[in-house]
Amino acid sequence: MKYIYPAVFTFDTSDKNFPNGVYLVNFPDLECCYTFGKDLNEAYIMAEDILNLTLWDMEENKEDIPAPSNPKGIKCDENSFIALISADTLTYRKLYDKKAVKKTLTIPAWLNNLALERNVNFSNILQNALIKELGVENHS
Repeated sequence: MKYIYPAVFTFDTSDKNFPNGVYLVNFPDLECCYTFGKDLNEAYIMAEDILNLTLWDMEENKEDIPAPSNPKGIKCDENSFIALISADTLTYRKLYDKKAVKKTLTIPAWLNNLALERNVNFSNILQNALIKELGVENHS
């Protein structure tokens, strides 16, 4: 699934571990979805990562995913700004969920024998057929 959520970026100089300041990022619509970056570039990268991870987890747990707020309705102080962050949980899954899963299936004996004679890779054919059937691209 693809999503776009507003994030609040706040420049903070109060943390002694970051004497040059740090960008704190939170997503008002998603509880426990926050991160930080030592600079703005790192903060954006980390924001995309945590948004993808949070939404992926919510999808996996069949949780209701809230609609994103209108950025105009989010209040910021003088050290903060709103940015829209996108997430594509299908692409994220392809990158990080590569564990192989064993499946048991049944096919007619004659088909099995013919495939074995021709050295067919059953796993590869099933993966390709599922990718085609589900209409997803394979960029692994």
